[in-house]
Amino acid sequence: MQISDFDYALPSSLIARYPTAERRESRLLDVGHEIVDRRFAALLELLHPGDLLVFNDTRVIRARLAARKESGGRAEILIERVQGDCNALAQVKASKSPKSGSRLLLANGAHATVDGRDAELFLLTFSVPVLPLLESCGEVPLPPYLDRAAESTDIERYQTIYAREPGAVAAPTAGLHFDQQMLDDTLAAGVQHAFVTLHVGAGTFQALRHEQVVDNRLHSERVQVDVACCESVKQARASGGRVIAVGTTAVRALECASTHAAIEPFHGETDLFILPGYRFRNVDAMITNFHLPKSSLLMLVAAFAGKERILAAYAHAVRAHYRFFSYGDAMFVTPESQA
Repeated sequence: MQISDFDYALPSSLIARYPTAERRESRLLDVGHEIVDRRFAALLELLHPGDLLVFNDTRVIRARLAARKESGGRAEILIERVQGDCNALAQVKASKSPKSGSRLLLANGAHATVDGRDAELFLLTFSVPVLPLLESCGEVPLPPYLDRAAESTDIERYQTIYAREPGAVAAPTAGLHFDQQMLDDTLAAGVQHAFVTLHVGAGTFQALRHEQVVDNRLHSERVQVDVACCESVKQARASGGRVIAVGTTAVRALECASTHAAIEPFHGETDLFILPGYRFRNVDAMITNFHLPKSSLLMLVAAFAGKERILAAYAHAVRAHYRFFSYGDAMFVTPESQA
């Protein structure tokens, strides 16, 4: 397979640069036996009592920091991963890369010392705890394709309402469509909820570098799938309910905890790259946003639903003027075997 096999044409006007006024106002493309246009608020029509929705409860940190070098030059820090109270792995943008031992000065009098590098990332030690610093001085790390600075409304809207575990630098965007009323309505309809944690890294936006798909590797991300989630999955499957992953991150978390047919608790790192031909073990349907051309996330959805079927659905979405990417519309996708 080549990454060009997963390309599609998208007018820039269809990139959603702002969210809808209300979370549930987005559209939902139902990719089942047929392709059906729906509203996201009609999701309940596609769910059944006994189904299990699995959400990623990671919380987006305000990972972008303005800084300057001691020489006076401007710099920007984008935290990739918080590694301790005062330590982080980060991208640093500056006219010249900072050297080990140099300091990056921050607006509130704090600073970060460059301890070294890990490939293209920098190892930083901050003079104050990282997470409180980001809350007070950081900016929401919007995806580059939005092509705008973060605004005050993004603090709320680029975050799921059930986010609770800080650590992501990109939102699990399929969950952005759920408001509290929708969560309550699904529970009232007999649909159960479970949670995993996968801290999405900035690598999710990086283009694959090699034309041959199998030559590419994904950045590692932290995952936690606990006992309660595993038991919920087992109970749903045993009772004939479906496990419906809310987002590709939830899919990857469930699958990395399912090295065998049964799901088991998992706490660690994953660089799982799901491609067509992969056999899914514990996901029966997924809710997902539309993904970038040639991206690993589009490949994951194609592995689940079939490449030709998904590319046809994307072509329909373009013709029907769906809104794409993080603040865009959603899809409800069932496996190719059920089409």
